[in-house]
Amino acid sequence: MERVADEANLLRAFRHVAANGGAPGPDGRTVQAVRKSLPRMLPRLQRHLVEGTYRPGQIRRVYIPKASGGRRGLGLPNVVDRWVQQALLQQLSPLYEPTFHGSSHGFRPGRSCHTAVAEAKAHVERGRLWVVDIDLEKFFDRVHHQRLLARLRQRVGDERIVRLIGRMLRARVVMPDGVVTTTKEGTPQGGPLSPLLSNIVLDELDHELERRGHRFVRYADDLSIYVRSESAGRRVFESVTRFLQRRMRLVVNQAKSAVSRTRGRHLLGFSIRPNVRNKRVELELSSRTKARLRQQIRALTPRTWGQSLRACIERINRYLRGWAEFFGVARWAGGTARYADGHIRRRLRAILLHQWKKPKTIRANLARLGTPPGLVPHIGTRNRPWRRSNNRAICMGIRNEWFERWGLLSLDTLCTLRLERGLLSPETSPEAT
Repeated sequence: MERVADEANLLRAFRHVAANGGAPGPDGRTVQAVRKSLPRMLPRLQRHLVEGTYRPGQIRRVYIPKASGGRRGLGLPNVVDRWVQQALLQQLSPLYEPTFHGSSHGFRPGRSCHTAVAEAKAHVERGRLWVVDIDLEKFFDRVHHQRLLARLRQRVGDERIVRLIGRMLRARVVMPDGVVTTTKEGTPQGGPLSPLLSNIVLDELDHELERRGHRFVRYADDLSIYVRSESAGRRVFESVTRFLQRRMRLVVNQAKSAVSRTRGRHLLGFSIRPNVRNKRVELELSSRTKARLRQQIRALTPRTWGQSLRACIERINRYLRGWAEFFGVARWAGGTARYADGHIRRRLRAILLHQWKKPKTIRANLARLGTPPGLVPHIGTRNRPWRRSNNRAICMGIRNEWFERWGLLSLDTLCTLRLERGLLSPETSPEAT
């Protein structure tokens, strides 16, 4: 505990928490408020940690939408509790990280979604064309406290640290309606320590799978095991489910788990598809990823956009850069990107038409932009902006080049550049750190 309470460790932890920002917990104290009190709080916090008298506060429960539908519950600790969790993480992570399994990719330094997808793709390239996808139902809410604390005691020699983590796990939760509930199981997502604790729990599963000789990829609570046949997949699914439920006291979601060919399943937004014609394994975008891209474009380009077009373009560019960096590694992302580029330009044209409003203003602006005089009268003034945005006269005035001059990035170009760097670029390879 002395290392956790060391002044340098605590100050580094607070800088990390402050950089991440985040909303205040149930006590309402912001990062800025804690920063102002830092000189006074630091010695007292050190004393409480060393003496074992530190008591974590309550956790605020919030819900965010999940990409696959439904809601994900997060637990937001107070800023000071996040600070203490980060200080614990900085000392515990070097203790556990070297022994975590190589096929575990979630929330680990030097590993990412891309390293997980790369390993999965390698398994398929070696002829494992069937995948056992196991979905752990509400994993973060169902972690057994005593089993987790027992695993901590196997490695952590300081009982003060184990007791402190136990108090954090049992912290009372303030629900959105104000009701305060007690916590008997689970490790709430939202605190800095939660990802490490989840990996400590599931590391037992990783090494059991290795002992059985399975080839697998795990990212947090998403587990995919790669096998050579459907019958092997059925046997693996049944045996691993028994281990999870009887030994680890976790629940497998039968509705979301499956044994299937790899081309029919999604992994972290991608689909791994063997190409029969050229005998290569291609990385493609999942249908869910394509649908989310369309939804996000609509959200970023509302037809009633009230600010400048440049502000809208800057917002779009930020999203496109991030999307291309993550999904641009897919072999056939270009087709989706080209469609998205055209859709974005059309929606921006609709925004301009809505802002120009009057037909007289629209005609004047189109003439100024270079629309042939003979086409200017034919802009379909009776149609709404979205219908008119695909009008020939309007497209000839508000050309693709015009958006380029205004700084709009091309998702197709970004994806092409990202694909050239490969799936495991220097930024995403395990050796990057």
